[in-house]
Amino acid sequence: MMPTPIDDLSLLRAEIAAVAARMIAQDGADYASAKRKAALQVLGERADAANLLPDNAQIEDAVRDYQALFLADTQPARLLALRQAALQVMDALAEFSPYLTGAVLNGTAGEHDDIELQLFADSAKEVQIYLLNRNVTIDISETPHFKGARYDPVETVSFLWHGEGVHAELYEKHDLRGALKPRADGRLQRADAATVRSMMTPPTSPQDPT
Repeated sequence: MMPTPIDDLSLLRAEIAAVAARMIAQDGADYASAKRKAALQVLGERADAANLLPDNAQIEDAVRDYQALFLADTQPARLLALRQAALQVMDALAEFSPYLTGAVLNGTAGEHDDIELQLFADSAKEVQIYLLNRNVTIDISETPHFKGARYDPVETVSFLWHGEGVHAELYEKHDLRGALKPRADGRLQRADAATVRSMMTPPTSPQDPT
């Protein structure tokens, strides 16, 4: 049977996703730049054809596949260490309703990844003052609002926590209502500390009958 155009398109997207996944896992590239560079490598002059590009969910799956094949001896331990560190930060910042996002949440975090949080407070200054009063050195930047381009970017504080990089996006409390919706594909967008702890607890196996 001859391959159909749909089959060819699926293969192209899978190839781009695989190349992008390697860049993300090996070099710490972000999804947008990895997708762009991978498309250029695979498609050449057709790299700007948006209909040929995989979505982020497909790239995320390709990162998991790459890690399972090439990083199975190191990535799980790195992920566990990052989740443990994330929980420590979340406990310290509990009054700001912290939620974990990004690669540490979805399980694809590796050696190049930092901890990504979303905090919800009456004002961004509250969080900044809280950290500065505890002698935490912070850098301030901006991140696009998770609700989309119609909303103003939010301030983001970046700092080190016991040697791990942390980037905390600072939202207003009312933003929390929209923060709890799942992604369109059903995957978690963010998780509170209790959810993260449950992800780290191995399932109990039933005892053998005696």
